[in-house]
Amino acid sequence: MGIAPEQPLRITPDMLLSRRIDFERRLRRFPPVTVAILLLLTAIFVAEVRVGALASREAIIGIGALARERVAAGEYWRLLTAPWLHGGIDHLVGNGIALFILGMVCESAFGRAQFVVLYVLSGLTGSVVSLAVSVGPSVGASGAIFGLQGAAIVLFRLHRDRLLVRDRRVGFVLLIWAIYSIASGLLEPLIDNGAHIGGALGGALIARRLHPVVLSPLPPERGVTTRRWLWIVAALLVAALVGWSASRSAPRRTLEKPAQSDEQILLGTGLVAIAPIVWSRRRSG
Repeated sequence: MGIAPEQPLRITPDMLLSRRIDFERRLRRFPPVTVAILLLLTAIFVAEVRVGALASREAIIGIGALARERVAAGEYWRLLTAPWLHGGIDHLVGNGIALFILGMVCESAFGRAQFVVLYVLSGLTGSVVSLAVSVGPSVGASGAIFGLQGAAIVLFRLHRDRLLVRDRRVGFVLLIWAIYSIASGLLEPLIDNGAHIGGALGGALIARRLHPVVLSPLPPERGVTTRRWLWIVAALLVAALVGWSASRSAPRRTLEKPAQSDEQILLGTGLVAIAPIVWSRRRSG
């Protein structure tokens, strides 16, 4: 008596569930770089209050806010200082909550080094778009934070077959924060939706070039590239700090520089923002 051949078993998504990585179990409840950034943002805000930086438009510009006329005078360092400032305690608290959640996600997903690169460059692209759509002044870390959100969306979209996210409530909280931030950008003079859009787009583009260490260790060659990017980011931050210090010590001399046209400003800042992405594509190609 012959035995009928066994029918092939169809593999369903449920059967592959065990092969997916439970992302929430990989989350670090205390992301060190994110917490360090939060502490730094808080310390900077305390300094803002102590020196009276929130008292007037001139005061917040003087402390480092993004303003088109000052960038026209050659103060390009404002593209990197503005994301570290805030316009009020509610602004700081709202951004801080979102930063902790998204920082926990992105720092766990990409590792500390890639996270620093992502955060700083997202803030930079947010400042560039903000400068293009608004004369300022504008401040806030929300451009960088929207960059983290854009990166998280790209991560879970590209690796949806390998990453399992069980708790959807975090996404709901972040959606509420995004709506709140956009509404604040419409109502608050120091908050600019251009930075939100620019940061989100920048973060999404950068995330496509990052290696998710939550899925596999960082390859040696990618580690070399990441260290190079850390040096670039460190150089940009040091240059911004030097520019800010020079402006604080000799503000009148800075203001006497001839202003550039809006086209020159946008061209220069645009090149600053897209150069890292173009360089990365050429290196990977």
